[in-house]
Amino acid sequence: MPYNFILPDLGEGITEGEIRKWLVKEGDAIEEHQTILEIETDKAIVEVPSPKKGRVLKINKGIGDMAKVGEALMSIAEEGEAVEEKPKPEERPKSVSVVGVLPEEEEEILATPSVRSLAKELGVKLETIKGSGPGGSITKEDVTEASEKAKKIEDQYGAVERMPIRGLRRTIAKNLILSQKTTAFVTGMDEADITELWDLREREKKALLDKGIHLTFLPFFIKAVHHALAEHPLLNASVDEEKEEIIIKKYYNMGIAVDTPDGLMVLVVKDVDKKTILELAREIQDLSQKARDRKIKLEEMKGSTFTITNYGHFGGTFATPIINYPDVAILGTGKISEKPWVKNGQIVIRKILPLSLTFDHRVTDGVDSAKFLSKVINYLEDPALLFIESA
Repeated sequence: MPYNFILPDLGEGITEGEIRKWLVKEGDAIEEHQTILEIETDKAIVEVPSPKKGRVLKINKGIGDMAKVGEALMSIAEEGEAVEEKPKPEERPKSVSVVGVLPEEEEEILATPSVRSLAKELGVKLETIKGSGPGGSITKEDVTEASEKAKKIEDQYGAVERMPIRGLRRTIAKNLILSQKTTAFVTGMDEADITELWDLREREKKALLDKGIHLTFLPFFIKAVHHALAEHPLLNASVDEEKEEIIIKKYYNMGIAVDTPDGLMVLVVKDVDKKTILELAREIQDLSQKARDRKIKLEEMKGSTFTITNYGHFGGTFATPIINYPDVAILGTGKISEKPWVKNGQIVIRKILPLSLTFDHRVTDGVDSAKFLSKVINYLEDPALLFIESA
């Protein structure tokens, strides 16, 4: 009797995921523990292994479909089990009337990986397209034409385009709504004169680049935040909603928002208090590349205690960043620009960094948050403190 393979519990409270890629097809022989599909869930792509050795009889979910934990993904004929071969189309009888015969399987969609990727990007379902290529295969032109037809949908005012909320965008939407519904968020803003930090980075970045380390400002931001959190622990916390308790974290794991082709991902650099500026720079570089390649693991996106988002890289100045739940605070860093600044009674041109701190007002108040932000600014304006002061 065929074995129905259901989507297993993937841990971390995950209840569903989107089918991103099948690595096998119907009729393939598979080994136990062989990776058979990739499923996108909670911002990461998880490789799912087969629990049995045998042959793939039926695949129940297509690319882009949502699958819930416990749902049957495919059926497998185990090793040694007799399987009736499906006749080729020209061999099938014109009419069959036999009790107990299973319905015929759907014909396989003929499309190359690049065509499937384009269809996913444009939100086009391959099963709705009649292929114009050899043997009825679907071409890129077929997908583009189907997408253009879909864009011609109109409402009462004019043309509209409908895009399914899937993949990373779907996860982002769910997490942001959860954060907005759960936290009492307030944002405070300030500016820091980081001219000395700018000069320090300029002096060191060329030599480090020769060693394969791309030194950005982010490791310095992380260190400044870590030192400030040590003095303002209520911002390094989460809330136990059921017990109505504030959980103050005694460790420092920094969430880093990274832009990828698929959307924003939050990577987590663990134990930042135990790492040097250069160690942080290298780890951020490695994690960011893994995120862009979609090779990031779930555990590398969990466990943050505070988050930093650098929208200044894209030209933004001030913002109201949304807290990365269950953290209780997030720091946004804006675009560094030259501004006239009063220093020692003189107007001079300095490198100025805009800062935006969003915090959960249930956990702390504006006074504590303002002091925290001022402390961060102190460390950024005098970077020597990052190396001579301890937490």
